[in-house]
Amino acid sequence: MENIPCWLIPLIVGLICAILGYLLGRLFGKGEDPNNDLDLWRRKNASLQADLEACRSELKIIAAAVPVAASSSASMSSSFASKTVDTTSSTVTAIPFDASAAKAAFGKTIKEDDLTLVEGIGPKIKELFHNFDIKTWVALADTSIEKCQEVLNSGGKRFEIYRPKSWPLQAKLAAEGKWDELKKWQDEHDYGKE
Repeated sequence: MENIPCWLIPLIVGLICAILGYLLGRLFGKGEDPNNDLDLWRRKNASLQADLEACRSELKIIAAAVPVAASSSASMSSSFASKTVDTTSSTVTAIPFDASAAKAAFGKTIKEDDLTLVEGIGPKIKELFHNFDIKTWVALADTSIEKCQEVLNSGGKRFEIYRPKSWPLQAKLAAEGKWDELKKWQDEHDYGKE
């Protein structure tokens, strides 16, 4: 019985060191945090939801643009297929800028060729586009989505949450002076990073 304290002390010291080592490892360690994975999947889900909404809105715009014909459904579907929105070709018919019509639709003064009118583009992203010599609504409307993504990628990691899929479409509506249609589209798609 006299030898019990001799082996008990190293055992207690070892146990205390193990607990401290574990706690310090958790505190300062670079271990995987399962919440980070959950946040990553939530961001991906939000991005996919935004892409889905953009596709739905483009489908509505295309369906509204298709003339109703008294022909068969086969010719209607072929007419629908030929009306796809092509933002990569130069199909923009720019009209002279009417500041009063833009102000009437948006309720604020709009400057001609201000890229920040496009929902999702702020001053920093506008600078990125200017660096690529995209300074007008017509130029943005004629820019492919891939090129828009390239412009965003040039700004670094903080711009990766933006999805420029609808930006050429919005720019086209602005260049063509379709202010009410643009305002309606932006009101229906109020997520800002699409």
